[in-house]
Amino acid sequence: MAGQISCDYCNNLVYDEEMEEYVCDVNMDEDDYARFCASEYKNCPYYQSNDEYKIVRHQM
Repeated sequence: MAGQISCDYCNNLVYDEEMEEYVCDVNMDEDDYARFCASEYKNCPYYQSNDEYKIVRHQM
């Protein structure tokens, strides 16, 4: 799994109290979801880093 991004560190992952688990909160319609499922993405195109210090480390 080297080089792949984990959903555990994504800003789009939120806790759903009704389902009692973490879910992806990306706003996709049915067509977007079907394209996403049918594609062969190596990494999620909706991933957003949850690391607010990433930009600061990049500037150093």
